[in-house]
Amino acid sequence: MKKSLIRDIGIVAAILLVCALAIFFMSERESGQWAVVTVDAVEVARYDLNVDGVYPLNGGTNVLVIENHEAHVSEADCPDKLCVNQGRIRGAGQMIVCLPNKLTVTIEGVSSDIDIVVG
Repeated sequence: MKKSLIRDIGIVAAILLVCALAIFFMSERESGQWAVVTVDAVEVARYDLNVDGVYPLNGGTNVLVIENHEAHVSEADCPDKLCVNQGRIRGAGQMIVCLPNKLTVTIEGVSSDIDIVVG
């Protein structure tokens, strides 16, 4: 009876350790996210979302702000300012586009948004 209890506790401890390691490594991968800036379809800059900063883009026509692991365009000299109104992006694949200035900001890397499907 005692041997099976010790074995069961060992199995549960091993499962908990594997789960803890998985969570640790998944959270470490999130640090690999980048805001990739292209002008006229050519990559001109790549900024780490873990480093807050303000970056003039495209000769100063746009200003990219990175804070709290999110990116947004805070200023633009285009007439409609749609890129400013597109808001903040943080997940892989999200994009801000400024057509008049031929500028795009795309998030690349592992998405920090986790979707769970329960069947």
